[in-house]
Amino acid sequence: MDHSAARAAAPQLHVVLVLAAATGGIGAHVRSLTRGLVAHGVTVTVCAPEGTDRLFGFSAAGARLHTVDITPTSGARSDATAIGELRRAFTGADVVHAHGLRAGLLSDLALRTAGRFPGIRPETPLVVTSHHALLTTGLDRRLQRLMERRVVRAADLVLGASSDLVARARELGATDARLGPVAAPPMPPGTLDRDAARAALPGGDDGRPVVLAIGRLVPQKCFALLLDAAGQFAAPGGPAPRVLLAGDGPERQGLRERVAAERLPVELLGYRADIPDLLAAADLVVLSSRWEARSLVAQEAMRAGVPVVATAVGGVPELVGDAAVLVPFADPRALGRAVRDLLADPARRAAMAAAGRAQAATWPDEAATVAQVLSIYDELVQRRG
Repeated sequence: MDHSAARAAAPQLHVVLVLAAATGGIGAHVRSLTRGLVAHGVTVTVCAPEGTDRLFGFSAAGARLHTVDITPTSGARSDATAIGELRRAFTGADVVHAHGLRAGLLSDLALRTAGRFPGIRPETPLVVTSHHALLTTGLDRRLQRLMERRVVRAADLVLGASSDLVARARELGATDARLGPVAAPPMPPGTLDRDAARAALPGGDDGRPVVLAIGRLVPQKCFALLLDAAGQFAAPGGPAPRVLLAGDGPERQGLRERVAAERLPVELLGYRADIPDLLAAADLVVLSSRWEARSLVAQEAMRAGVPVVATAVGGVPELVGDAAVLVPFADPRALGRAVRDLLADPARRAAMAAAGRAQAATWPDEAATVAQVLSIYDELVQRRG
């Protein structure tokens, strides 16, 4: 279907994208959708907390920005304020597309109470993209499960970033749940070749293999598992590889203290904007996460031809296929052995680099992702019409 031609003869579609505070994949995905939808002639409003636009450039991508402070946890006053702002943003909207459970819950409440507000249609379709599994424990887990059930049942359509999220939504009673892969936006090209990238590492190139991990220093990424396994990466009698961890977050100090106390061969680099150059320097990338949907780090590494060793969690196996080494989660011996064996086998690393690029060619790109979302919006609008 030619969405541009069809829309030229119809009133311009107005879509509102809603997200809570985001620092990583969700923000990048919403920016990608914004850019693609605007290119197709769609009017896009992005509802996001103050400061998020500076990180992701929604306005620069062509969106109208409506500041809404969607807090990570519920609060009577903050939620009431957010719902009021969402009602204003939803005026004239044809579709509301919320990203994440908190954004989905508040969007649903704003729509359900919209009948008293002119210009807002309570029957406006609500799409919710589920980006993450719920990994909390105790009372927080029970409360989030209740929120999850309400949101997936309220939405006209739930898009899961991985198949396990789709299955979860269906299990909880979603009216309609489908796979909605999140494409990794192309990285800017690196500025350094391999030799120059290795020379630019802290302390220069000392000739040792480089194992790279990238991500927010948060519990989901489970860099504690990386530290558990790091001492096993070296071949018997051989030098320990350099293990570089690029990223920042609340666990940074604890990880730094553990590296120092245990004298681990791990270097914490902090936040880095030169990921393409770090990938150029790396012999392999390790993903030690407790859960991932469609890991942006794995996508970036495989596109760059860097072999990946990853935990077999969430959507990772369906993402990487046979083009990465998968190990069980919470098994540092298996992770250590997988990295050690791969570092000792240059021919296998070269084969995996080629396989990774081939696997990456099968993933939907940003254009295909936008086309899928546009088709969904058209379907829902026509259904409500």
